[in-house]
Amino acid sequence: MQHPSLRHVATFCGQCSCGCPELYVDDAAAPERRIVITDDFGQRIQMSVEQLADLVGDVRRGVLDEVVAAVG
Repeated sequence: MQHPSLRHVATFCGQCSCGCPELYVDDAAAPERRIVITDDFGQRIQMSVEQLADLVGDVRRGVLDEVVAAVG
């Protein structure tokens, strides 16, 4: 994904050439759409920094551990 206002933060996986999910910050976007996550199918979601902080907090508390274990 190339866009002048997107600042790359992380690539999730990166061990293949399948177009791994990536996390960007769009400094030019409205605050409620500043965080951009792309998937390996070319889709993207946008959220606020606060929403990302909630997601990160949930992950740190293990909220998604059961989902990952059940699916993985």
